[in-house]
Amino acid sequence: MSKRYRFDIFEGDELQLFYPREMQLKQEIKRVAFGASVTEAAIRRHPNGRNVIAISSALAEKLLVPEFIHSLYLFEEDDVLHAGPLVGIFTSGFTPFQMMPAGARSASFARLLSVQSSVGAVPFLFGEQHIDWEQGVIHGFFHHHKGWVKKAVPFPNVIYDRLPNRQAEREPAAKKVKETLEKDYLIPWYNPGFFNKLDVYEKLCSDGRAESYLPETLPFLSFSDMERMLEEYGHIYLKHPDGSRGNGIRQILLDAKNRDYYCRYFDGKTKLLKFSSLESLLKHVYTGKQLESAVVQQGIHLIRKDKKPVDFRLHAHKDENGKWVVAAIAAKAAGIGSPTTHEGNGGKVYTMEEMFSDEDERREISRKLEQTAIELASAIEDNIGGIIGEIGFDLGLDKQGKVWMFEANSKPGRGIFTHPGLRESDLLTRRLALSFAVHLTEKTIREPHLLFR
Repeated sequence: MSKRYRFDIFEGDELQLFYPREMQLKQEIKRVAFGASVTEAAIRRHPNGRNVIAISSALAEKLLVPEFIHSLYLFEEDDVLHAGPLVGIFTSGFTPFQMMPAGARSASFARLLSVQSSVGAVPFLFGEQHIDWEQGVIHGFFHHHKGWVKKAVPFPNVIYDRLPNRQAEREPAAKKVKETLEKDYLIPWYNPGFFNKLDVYEKLCSDGRAESYLPETLPFLSFSDMERMLEEYGHIYLKHPDGSRGNGIRQILLDAKNRDYYCRYFDGKTKLLKFSSLESLLKHVYTGKQLESAVVQQGIHLIRKDKKPVDFRLHAHKDENGKWVVAAIAAKAAGIGSPTTHEGNGGKVYTMEEMFSDEDERREISRKLEQTAIELASAIEDNIGGIIGEIGFDLGLDKQGKVWMFEANSKPGRGIFTHPGLRESDLLTRRLALSFAVHLTEKTIREPHLLFR
């Protein structure tokens, strides 16, 4: 693993790079690269014996290196010294306003980019309209203490996909950019694509690491399947396979004694309706062909806090060594009468300390949940296409202590981080999102055959 160094630009008309005193090059190097930009330069050990990377202003201008970078990595391969990584964060929904280039999401992107100096990556924000294919540059948005600034940079070493929703992902222009940069320019693209609930379930069912954590999940095919599941589990959930943030989730409960059916859902406010048959219930809460695309999932009798069912959100990330780690864990209690624990539906976030006062119990449950998330992340990575760097899991713990996986999200929401007790976890998840780019860049430079097979 390479090491991060402080980075300086000094005034100079010659193309020069001074590498850190402690760094040992394997051979004489005559070329330096920043992203896709490569040029010949005079490369020598730092003359003052400092452990910093320093380049002349002429070289910075030639390579299109922004002047406000604080730290970088150097990767030596063949006869090129690669400085970086330069990380493109691809998204959509840009505005014409420089103060808020990504509209309401500008603040969250600013927080993500704020960790750049502690990570050693050089991240910038861009969309398809910012690419100049003829010149081979991207007019990307950088964020530093003075706010947002737009600068031309080379094509990046790696791209972090932060498209906001499935609609943006389906846009022909976005699909074309991804295809071109991946296939023609061989730039690795991580976290592409939103997960489809049913697709993930079906692929994990045959994986021994994951199958025991999966509640029974079926596409809606018939009332008889739902009746059987209600008899067996007491309650079930109906979800959209591409849904997010708890939108459109219906909980259906069976009163076996009176043969009454109840539907609980959130529609601006929590509703609980009673029906005499399953058919009449579904006719009332679904219109048109909505039901045909629904996913039916086994209900689990979860542990509770203050009589409200609780599940757990875990953020799993690949770290700078390419290993899965859990960077955040929180408990989420459902709102009064709500079918889900999402905050938008009245749910409440708790730290694990707030959830479990007994230290031994908290440690054991946290260990069990984190181990499950690591196993599931590895299984998903092996069964779903693309380069995955982060996954948000919604896990449940039933009254017998068994762990269940309800959701796996490739672009997890960050609602839990509004809790003041999760600020460190918030920072860690942002750091890891960019630390993985360092690992991916080094792997691309040293072992491209492993990524582009």
